[in-house]
Amino acid sequence: MSTVIPLHRSLFTAAETTVLMSGDYTVTARTYDSGVESLTVRNSRGYVEVLPFMGQIIWDAAFDGISLRMDNMFRQPKPVSAIQDTYGCFAFHSGLLAAGCPAPEDDHPLHGEFPCAPMDSAELALHEDGALTVRSSHEYVMGFGHHYLATPSVTLAPGSGLFTIGLRVKNLSAYAPMPLQYMCHMNYAFVPEGRMSDNLAPGSFALRRTVPAHVHPTPEWERINERILSGEYDADSLAGAEAFDPEIVYFADDLPRQTSRAEFALTRPDGTTFVTRFDTAQFPVATRWILHNPDQKVAAFVLPGTSRPEGFLAAEKAGTLIHLNAGEERTFEVETGLLRATEAASSTTQPAQSKE
Repeated sequence: MSTVIPLHRSLFTAAETTVLMSGDYTVTARTYDSGVESLTVRNSRGYVEVLPFMGQIIWDAAFDGISLRMDNMFRQPKPVSAIQDTYGCFAFHSGLLAAGCPAPEDDHPLHGEFPCAPMDSAELALHEDGALTVRSSHEYVMGFGHHYLATPSVTLAPGSGLFTIGLRVKNLSAYAPMPLQYMCHMNYAFVPEGRMSDNLAPGSFALRRTVPAHVHPTPEWERINERILSGEYDADSLAGAEAFDPEIVYFADDLPRQTSRAEFALTRPDGTTFVTRFDTAQFPVATRWILHNPDQKVAAFVLPGTSRPEGFLAAEKAGTLIHLNAGEERTFEVETGLLRATEAASSTTQPAQSKE
């Protein structure tokens, strides 16, 4: 049994309003000057800031005084329909009818229709086990097109630096299947001299060889790619990655062949660790995205996906495009956040589980 608190838009004003104080949690609501509503959930370790009515984007996250979010150019979220027009967030939901960077032959926007979609409703749910969930809901319906219900969520536990990002998608069509392509796009902070690790076989990540439209190669960037391919760069280290502009991207495919539960980490020099865990049956593909320039710095050490983020047609050709039958639904969960050095060493801390 959970206690549910509806989040009406009237709660969100220019002045910060306390929505809930319970045990380890304080939840506050406000509206940015841009007009975008923001909900911040705090526990004793830190906070997650969610945009409950705009794609349920996770705008910011910080624990133990350490920001998880990429360096970016945006001082506040913008009320836009395309994610690149407000690209300052920690995480967003890429998809759902199509995802990733469209090829010239694709007709979908960058990262699909969902990242900035207007949510129809939002709520808080306080569970008997102490976990707290922020849940939003969006019904997509298009005349002569697809019809689905998407329910994104974020769940925190008391005293933890880890949280769970969830998404449930149901095909509401009475008869027609729908395509589904999804990536949990987490834009983690760049960590100088950081070290990436995972529970995959060595060499599982392969350097991306295609060049999407938003990437404009330079001679130096091409030399960096060749040096990576020749083994001069340690692909698991961020030492020297300050030169990665434009972005450097790696893919790891067919994860279920290696493990049922994947775990990825980015360890800081002080031993604190960013960690991400997920079931490979839900996410059979992992992407690594690194970029460093004066405006944007990001080390997305893993982006869990149902396919590579190379657009709809590429997923269809690769056989990784999902088709949901009428009435069928899929659920996705990603555990992520910060472990203290002692927690990372013992690996005993468990995040909150998504509550649906």
